[in-house]
Amino acid sequence: MAKRTATRKKPHGSRAKRVTAPKFTPGLSRPTLKDGEEYIGAIVGADGKGHHVILLPGDEAGTHADMMASAKKRGGDLPDRVEQALLFRDHRDKFQRDWYWSNTQRAGGSDYAWCQGFGYGGQDWHYVSHRFRARAVRRIPIR
Repeated sequence: MAKRTATRKKPHGSRAKRVTAPKFTPGLSRPTLKDGEEYIGAIVGADGKGHHVILLPGDEAGTHADMMASAKKRGGDLPDRVEQALLFRDHRDKFQRDWYWSNTQRAGGSDYAWCQGFGYGGQDWHYVSHRFRARAVRRIPIR
């Protein structure tokens, strides 16, 4: 009788970045935080490269361009879509139940950018001229 082995199908979108839990991993050196910053977690891509995600203080509202400029002025960036999913999953208490801009414009349309809903957790794209909330993050490469 032939031996049967279980095989697992790769999940849909398996090339996407993996989101790791924000719990501290042994052997992973914790980055130094500045006043008001909060450690969110680490994200490792399919290529094995990763970075720590640090949430910067402040929560404001404005157009996509205004929020990108504000984040840059404070030494950060708006989170990407994967980082926003991590923030919603593990740190939604740090956000109002509202839409928050990401740093990612919609492919094929610079008039739109992606945002994360912190009410129910969905992601969608909206006109960059809309006024939504934003929180900046800082990224530190994992070495």
